[in-house]
Amino acid sequence: MFVTFEGIEGSGKTTQIGLLVDWLRSRGLRVLVTREPGGTAIGDQIRHILLHPTHTEMAAEAEILLFSAARAQIVRQVIRPHLEDGWVVVCDRFADSTMAYQGYGQQLPLDDLRQITRFATGGLRPDATIYLDIAVEAGLRRKAQTPEEWNRMEALSLDFHHRVRAGYLTLVSEEPQRFLRVDASGAVAAVQNDIRAALAARLGIEG
Repeated sequence: MFVTFEGIEGSGKTTQIGLLVDWLRSRGLRVLVTREPGGTAIGDQIRHILLHPTHTEMAAEAEILLFSAARAQIVRQVIRPHLEDGWVVVCDRFADSTMAYQGYGQQLPLDDLRQITRFATGGLRPDATIYLDIAVEAGLRRKAQTPEEWNRMEALSLDFHHRVRAGYLTLVSEEPQRFLRVDASGAVAAVQNDIRAALAARLGIEG
């Protein structure tokens, strides 16, 4: 099974992924955890270019092509081989980030992004996507508590981040069978329990 996590900045994806992966492994599942952009040597170099806070001149069109290049690499080098070998793959962000950030946030044409994404992924889609939902201002306040992790995307305007969240909510409404929307504003343990309960049935394990 291919499980992805999505959410705006400060939604707690990294923390919740770590807890979920430990829980899945404790139940005997082989789990690979990875992230986008990154997850490969090539992808990690692209990640540095994309997120470096000084690269403020980056065009939105260049941004989507760089994200897609990293995605093409990780799909072919890491994700598909592990799925074919029977692993559960958990990825911090995937193609829905492109639609939310570059589509709704940067306002690039959605149909163009879908075509680029299909090419980059070879049509691979998640089996389940956990969307951690939180208000924009609350998420950015959380993120500001770790200034060493602040990057170029997080420094964009408040209006941009509101468009991103609205985009995610649109995506969730369009594919309710794939997305599992979880309120990420609560305590870490409570959010994790909601994630486990939502995902257990998909994986055929006890919550």
